[in-house]
Amino acid sequence: MPTRPAAEVEITPDLVRDLLRAQHPDLAGLALGPAVDGWDNVTMPLGDELAVRLPRRVQGVDPIRHEQRWLPVLAAHCPLPIPTPLRTGSPTDTYPWPWSIVPWFTGQIAAEQPVAERTSWATALADALSGLHAMDAPADAPLNPVRGGELRARESALLDRLTHVPVDPEPVLALWQRAVTAPAWPHAPRWLHGDPHPANLLVRDGRLAALLDFGDMTGGDPACDLATAWLTFDAEGRAAFRDRIGDHDDPALWTRAAGWALVMASAMCAHSEDDPVIGPIGRHAIAQLLD
Repeated sequence: MPTRPAAEVEITPDLVRDLLRAQHPDLAGLALGPAVDGWDNVTMPLGDELAVRLPRRVQGVDPIRHEQRWLPVLAAHCPLPIPTPLRTGSPTDTYPWPWSIVPWFTGQIAAEQPVAERTSWATALADALSGLHAMDAPADAPLNPVRGGELRARESALLDRLTHVPVDPEPVLALWQRAVTAPAWPHAPRWLHGDPHPANLLVRDGRLAALLDFGDMTGGDPACDLATAWLTFDAEGRAAFRDRIGDHDDPALWTRAAGWALVMASAMCAHSEDDPVIGPIGRHAIAQLLD
């Protein structure tokens, strides 16, 4: 099974403090909180309302640049708060890449909330994604080889992962065949979040409070984002979510979305030993797909 890649740069509070003193001295006196380590980036709370977001390896650099360029555009069309960079940072002699200062949203990730309780905000998530999907993605939108394109391109990875997932292969492969043989998205590529699973959704006081982590943003088939119907919800929540989304004049939209859910869920199951949050999300999605 894959393990989380090692950091190529050690990001310490002292490093972050030095960057702030040099480039944003008015913020350098704010308290730094415990770092949140991702696969590609580190996010460190700064005071009560901000955070510093820095790549921990080179694969995180382009996503940071994309966030700095495109999130101000997407924020104008998304009814939920998103982590639009408020300030940017430049490379230095001690840190080689661009970095950002972003809002810090308080709450809990949806993955920590019981699935049945998520139904109450299923339509809010549908509205947020619909806001993104209403916009045609420009030709220079970030490219993402694993999100939003042809489902068939993910078949090899899916079949490999399924060898590690304890599931009856017959119904899984039948679902997959329906998805990959369904008609393609008939419209122009739309803006996608790319990864709106429950660990990237923030909940506060029982409501959906923010849409996080746009590192996979790209243009393509909205069915990719709509995979969250199985990753996030049970049957009741999924029905509310689907009713709010509709079908975009695309009868095969939800068939492809189920295929994308299988791709993402299998990846989460394959990485479950490295991340105790995403494994249960993947297993839940596969159970929902096969129910």
